[in-house]
Amino acid sequence: MHQYSFFNPNPGKVEPAGSIDALAKSLSDYLSADQVNQVRRAYYYAEQAHEGQNRRSGEPYVTHPLAVATILSEMHMDAQSLMAAMLHDVIEDTSVTKQGLSNQFGDVVAELVDGVSKLTRIEFQSKAEQQAENFQKMALAMAKDIRVILVKLADRLHNMRTLGAMPPEKRRRIARETLEIYAPIAQRLGMHNIRVEFEDLGFMSMHPMRARRIKKSITTRFGDRKKTISHIRESIENCLTEEGHTANVIGREKHLFSIYTKMRNKRKSLKEIMDLYAFRIVVDSVDTCYRVLGCVHSLYKPVPGQFKDYIAIPKANGYQSLHTVLFGLEGVPIEIQIRTHEMEEMANNGIAAHWLYKSNEQEPKRNSSHARARQWVQGLLEMQERAGDSLEFIENVKIDLFPDEVYVFTPRGDIMELPAGATAVDFAYSVHSDIGNSCVACRINRRLAPLSETLQSGQTVEVITTPGAQPNPAWLHFVVTAKARTGIRHHLKHQRKTEAVTLGRRMLERALASMDENLADIEDKYLIQLVDSTHAKSTDNIYEQIGMGNRVAYLTARQLINLRDEIRDGDDKLRAPLTRQSMVIHGTEGFLVNFARCCYPIPGDHIVGIVSSEKGVVVHCENCHNSIELSSQPERVVPLSWAENIDRDFSVEMKIEITKQRGIIAVLATRVNGADGSIEKISVEDENPKISTIHLVVGVRSRVHLANVMRRIRNIPAVIKVTRERH
Repeated sequence: MHQYSFFNPNPGKVEPAGSIDALAKSLSDYLSADQVNQVRRAYYYAEQAHEGQNRRSGEPYVTHPLAVATILSEMHMDAQSLMAAMLHDVIEDTSVTKQGLSNQFGDVVAELVDGVSKLTRIEFQSKAEQQAENFQKMALAMAKDIRVILVKLADRLHNMRTLGAMPPEKRRRIARETLEIYAPIAQRLGMHNIRVEFEDLGFMSMHPMRARRIKKSITTRFGDRKKTISHIRESIENCLTEEGHTANVIGREKHLFSIYTKMRNKRKSLKEIMDLYAFRIVVDSVDTCYRVLGCVHSLYKPVPGQFKDYIAIPKANGYQSLHTVLFGLEGVPIEIQIRTHEMEEMANNGIAAHWLYKSNEQEPKRNSSHARARQWVQGLLEMQERAGDSLEFIENVKIDLFPDEVYVFTPRGDIMELPAGATAVDFAYSVHSDIGNSCVACRINRRLAPLSETLQSGQTVEVITTPGAQPNPAWLHFVVTAKARTGIRHHLKHQRKTEAVTLGRRMLERALASMDENLADIEDKYLIQLVDSTHAKSTDNIYEQIGMGNRVAYLTARQLINLRDEIRDGDDKLRAPLTRQSMVIHGTEGFLVNFARCCYPIPGDHIVGIVSSEKGVVVHCENCHNSIELSSQPERVVPLSWAENIDRDFSVEMKIEITKQRGIIAVLATRVNGADGSIEKISVEDENPKISTIHLVVGVRSRVHLANVMRRIRNIPAVIKVTRERH
């Protein structure tokens, strides 16, 4: 049996909503009479609840839930999902409560309806945040019951089909949300048909003129190519028949949005994209798939490197198929997909094709589409717990929703699936967050490799970890998986908080010492009183605020002493502060002691600290114009001094005026390295044809070390002048 179709000229065509009788008749094909009656009862309940409500198009509101249930019935969803589809708006738009639904239709249906309901009653700061909050609620509901997302997708699909009744601005906003969130979710769950319709309807609403022009060009071009398409199909059919294979040869439909994105991303004309013939061959067994592959490879020469076996290694959403590209007549490429009937159903309807929720609520099989979907949802929940806010969460989800997979092996031979562009750090976090946090190096195919190296399919990756190691903030520049990104950010935030608490306590101790007091001698009850009076969450919270620069240590110390004296003996007079003691800088304080880039302080300089919100203490030279300007705000100034023995490099900038000579930069680098300095940054500006000014940022240990470096540079004959630069 052979079947052929190529392009549907009317994707997303709105069919009449039908009636409950028509739906019940189609449901009787796969549901029991009792289950059909339950769906009927849910419809009549929704009809009564929505009585008097109309859609923007003027139709009675109940036509919408009926259409949503009809979409789900086409996927052969279970009765509970169909009942939830009928009732999905009653909690939000009517006086019906969740408990009322639970009493009428059971707890499962009520939970499904509650999961689908949108958060319209809560005011959000922005549309983006509202979208993010809605998505977070959906993720939580999906974790309880994956059917929530299927009802939600069907609800959104009908809304997209009837989007024409909306004002243009709202239409574009809904279309953008559909393209950014719901189409990728459908893709992630393997629901090809719904994803294609989402993308085409969204594209038509976002860019109606572009959609019409591409659609017209496709129709015209398809008419011109009928003869060639028919010839290729007959060749494939004849080849299969000769080998004794029974198969459906189907022309793969090109949908508008995929053509548009290829034209935009690959900078190709419509002619270049349409000069490609695509066919799907559907057979009865996996064994036949591979036999048919051999058959088509003998008919047309395959393009090297274009064969992909998604049957042996399925995609994340459960998609399975053999992909190959052939050189057709006159060198025109022919794309072929070969799959079984079951794989075809899975490719089109994804998770809904393998629905496992039966009356006995049996557990999903290992590696089934359900298990994959549940694994993804659990990953979403983990990201949600670690993300700082809802907008960060949704940014990570968008990254995670566009996977172009690579497959790598663990040292034990297990296959790990990662997005294209993934690195060893992504691999480490996908194994476990603790492995990601403590990884220090990696081996790719048994050779040591940088953690930032992009992984390729088929490689074996081994991660080397060290106890006590910490994530590097620089990893955020090259990781691509949302799990790695959130894991790194979460650890850095926690590390930053710990450092802020430690630094804040030290700053408070120094401030108290300047008043001839000791924090260790102050009883806990006075600290608790300070927490209450300042509305802080805890003592650590006060330390953290001081360390982060949101609270001034000196004022907090005076507040604490004042409170103690008031409670102890009623004396509300402040003690006269003594000379403020300086805080010792070791150079290893972490995130919350930063060295200013305007004056580049180094050991030996007279320094002062400026308390800055979110940056903690910023170390400046005493004669830096920024520190002089802020000296009028004594509450922000922290006296600092250098520790005796400091064993690390500090950046310092030098300005070098030099006569132009060939190779002079190399001579300069040799002199700096010879003085044990390390060049961090170099920039050259030409003042005139003979003289260049070089700005050099060098790592040095102290002022003495800097003087040694500058002396060596001055000894270069071409050097006219060397000065330490301050901005």
